[in-house]
Amino acid sequence: MQTDAHLWAERFDGDTLDLFALQDEVTSRIAVALNLELVAAEAVRPTEYPDALDYILRGRAALLKPGRGGYAQAIDLFERALALDSGSAQAQSLLAGVLVNRVLDGMTNLAADDIARAEGLADRALATSPHSPVAHFAKGQVLRVQGRLEETISEYETVLTFDRNWVGALAAIGRCKIYIGPIVEAIPAQEQAIRLSPRDPMIGFWYFRIGEAHLLQSHIDEAILWFERARNANPRIPFFHANLASAYALKGETERAAAALAEARRLDTQGHYSTIARLRLWRSLSQDRGARPEIRALFEDTFFAGLRKAGMPEE
Repeated sequence: MQTDAHLWAERFDGDTLDLFALQDEVTSRIAVALNLELVAAEAVRPTEYPDALDYILRGRAALLKPGRGGYAQAIDLFERALALDSGSAQAQSLLAGVLVNRVLDGMTNLAADDIARAEGLADRALATSPHSPVAHFAKGQVLRVQGRLEETISEYETVLTFDRNWVGALAAIGRCKIYIGPIVEAIPAQEQAIRLSPRDPMIGFWYFRIGEAHLLQSHIDEAILWFERARNANPRIPFFHANLASAYALKGETERAAAALAEARRLDTQGHYSTIARLRLWRSLSQDRGARPEIRALFEDTFFAGLRKAGMPEE
């Protein structure tokens, strides 16, 4: 069995060993792991009279469980924090981020309202805390769901100037590259995030993005491998199953494709995966906003083509 030390050593040739780069990555990895552990530990600390910070920590801990339940719990807790401290830039930023995430993940019936509120919260947080990486990340999320992807990348890069260990910003830059290109640049960003935070609760999304990048390049076997990893990491996310259905179908594995599509439909309460038309409409309002025409064409030739083969009707 390989240890972390062996894995690190394999990444560097003995004749050209870059000790500074190795030290930098090890330090970042430790910092990320400690941050996750501290959030989880503080969130369960007994508190007789919780204050705004207690609710913020509990909200962040809820986000360690990505999905509809985690989003609902986090929103409630951040709302409680703002009720106690309406000027908290951290609570405003975190609430804005959750509202955007549930739009992007197709887990709300109030997408337009969520986006509008998130924008107001992020702008207020930045006005009071212009050097806050949390506020800049929230603004980046808002810009992303609005389809302003070049501006989005700039915000995520600002986050990293304030906090180089923010792996979510690193991975999100790669996510934007899937939609504006070059697609090949999306994969190293996810790989670095995985390397720095190998036990991160968001790791399933990073696996998924690698799979999506491979799917768009018609690397079907690689796409299946990464989509399966994403599904195994978090089986409650509908679009993990939907993309897996598409990839299976493109490979000719029709039974597995049909089963994966059925699971996506079961998990999705919004009906996004009932028809191609409904799925395309939802994606145009969230996931695909800002995508360049040539990237949209790739989605048509791979993702949507696979779903048709898996049995999804047009209307």
